[in-house]
Amino acid sequence: MEREVKIRALLVDPTTNSPIVLLKDMASESMVLPIWVGPYEANSIASEIEKVAPHRPMTHDLLRNAIRQLGGTVQRIVITDLQNNTFYAIIEILVEDKLVILDSRPSDAIALAMRVDCPIFVRDAVFEASGVDEVSRLPEEDEETVEDEVEWPEELDDITDYKM
Repeated sequence: MEREVKIRALLVDPTTNSPIVLLKDMASESMVLPIWVGPYEANSIASEIEKVAPHRPMTHDLLRNAIRQLGGTVQRIVITDLQNNTFYAIIEILVEDKLVILDSRPSDAIALAMRVDCPIFVRDAVFEASGVDEVSRLPEEDEETVEDEVEWPEELDDITDYKM
């Protein structure tokens, strides 16, 4: 089984200074899945959240444009597995009534999903493997409180704390 998720927040782990994308299960008020991503992928996700268009296509824009030019449509992305603290994902693309599945890092898949406005799914096994259950809750804080606690690494100065 799979659960549809939405991006709940883009944060920085205060211990490692690594960006984290929090994915919220749409069917639950309390279930979230944290996925650590690289600074470039976080910047790409943040720029799409803010709808900031780069002067030239960035990597995820290039991928979106290539898929479109080749007649494909991204149907959805699925975070499929968690092994040895590494998440795995696939991108499902429909090309001329044929489903093409691409292996992907979740961060790249999420950045692409935001650009093509397709749904994001997480397999139940990933929630289970990550130890996420109904008890895992986001802190009951307002946006300003969370933002004040986040210290951004220098290379991420353009990113802020996003709560969706």
